[in-house]
Amino acid sequence: MPSSTESAHEAPAGQDQEPEAQKRSDAAAPRRPSRTVRIVAGAVSVVGELLITAGVVLGLFVVYSLWWTNVLADREAARDSDAVRDLWEEQEQQEGDPGGTPADEPPPVFDPADGLGFLHIPAMTGTDILVKEGTGDDVLNGGVAGYYAGEPVESAMPWDEEGNFSLAAHRDGHGARFHNIHRIEEGDAIVFETKDTWYIYKVYAILPETSRYNTEVLDPIPEESGATEAGRYITLTTCTPIRTSRYRYIVWGELDRTVPVDENRTPPPELS
Repeated sequence: MPSSTESAHEAPAGQDQEPEAQKRSDAAAPRRPSRTVRIVAGAVSVVGELLITAGVVLGLFVVYSLWWTNVLADREAARDSDAVRDLWEEQEQQEGDPGGTPADEPPPVFDPADGLGFLHIPAMTGTDILVKEGTGDDVLNGGVAGYYAGEPVESAMPWDEEGNFSLAAHRDGHGARFHNIHRIEEGDAIVFETKDTWYIYKVYAILPETSRYNTEVLDPIPEESGATEAGRYITLTTCTPIRTSRYRYIVWGELDRTVPVDENRTPPPELS
């Protein structure tokens, strides 16, 4: 049995424990953030959400620029290419049987805006590239190459006795027809196909980077390529580095020979 002294100093059960428990509860309760902290946290949250949204939008734009525009351009180029080849076939049939065309039916009309011919560059791509008149985005965005038609120069035609057949195409997006131009090396073949003739050029010079304002690379005698006299040249131009338009990449070729197109459109050995 406890002594009387102990009994005098012993508190009733639960009397001291309750204030102690309340102290522990008050200490464990989180402090409410100050108004400044709440404002900063809210601002950070909003900025974070905006950055995420901007990232998603930017990602979608990249997908659109580098993939979806290629899909659309490939479709348009395929449709236009088929139309040119159908026109050639129709013209060949009429040439082979002039009496087979009704008198009231006009002959098919060639329009260089629809397509001049097809570019074949085995070192760069296995796809034949339709070439149209002009080098503006309204032309090149259709997944084709275009020849310079007065701005900034007037391109020669392959069948001209001399001059520079000057072409441009996109390197990224919208078909990216010259995307792998860097794979071309000196000595490689560039073949241009028209309805009646194969024009076979040989690459003799490459300029990996030059100013976008350097139009001398398109001169009838492109002296920057090392050419010193009139000839039948071809020049390919596109943007560089990849995914930028800061500079221009240039490839020069010179006509090696021509081959008439036979009835089976047998390609020259360079395309075999």
